[in-house]
Amino acid sequence: MAPHIAFLGAGNMASAMISGLIAEGFSPNQLRASDPSEAALARLQEYGLTRLGTTPDEIFEGADLTVAAVKPQIIPSALASIKGQLGPDSALLSIAAGIPIASLQSHVGPDVSVIRCMPNTPAMIGLGASALFAADTVSASQRSLAEQVTNAAGTTVWVASEALLDAVTAVSGSGPAYFFALIEAIARAGTELGLDEDISMALTIQTALGAAALAQQSGEGVATLRENVTSPGGTTEQALQSLQTSQFDAVVAEAVRQCAARARTLGEEFG
Repeated sequence: MAPHIAFLGAGNMASAMISGLIAEGFSPNQLRASDPSEAALARLQEYGLTRLGTTPDEIFEGADLTVAAVKPQIIPSALASIKGQLGPDSALLSIAAGIPIASLQSHVGPDVSVIRCMPNTPAMIGLGASALFAADTVSASQRSLAEQVTNAAGTTVWVASEALLDAVTAVSGSGPAYFFALIEAIARAGTELGLDEDISMALTIQTALGAAALAQQSGEGVATLRENVTSPGGTTEQALQSLQTSQFDAVVAEAVRQCAARARTLGEEFG
């Protein structure tokens, strides 16, 4: 029997996952969603979904997997509104940052299998990086279905412990912002050297895109790729030496550590 997936929340992330699932061959009849925003639900109608509601009434009954795609602050009330519809064979996939499995379990009851996901914003264009961790009660088929959902919006990895999701938050969850900040800094430097703002930004964004694609597709390690473009005594070597003089690696590492620490703190607060 074809699996059915229900989305609690129909924002950008849920919409991207639904679009990706349909592109992967899911029927719109296998997908449903609840969201208080009629505009958000109207977007899903464009994908052919018909089982939609501004309230969760009857939306989640019989769903094999429920995707909680709402803000962490409203997770308790949102899950409470659907708890009675979640059967003993159903699973919950939460993409709400910072909410530990124990807390999620307390809101849906002990019979629902819970999976946590840490996605990132490029998932909204199908280029996300998501990490999953599953409670012991999650079956192989439930793990597979959850992975299908996140793969529909990018790539997926599984981590060995829930605590590692804090590290994932620091690397990929918040990671896009680091790259945006770097793009801003390089483009700004370009304008200071005389380039028009739009030209400097276009060159910087394309360079970031090309470098990422090359790292992904070349089969070479990123260190080798860096060395390949760094000629002794050349311009790139001069730039990299300046970065190292400014303790570039240490600054980045500290930022990532601070992010992970904040993720742990928020998890404790939500827990």
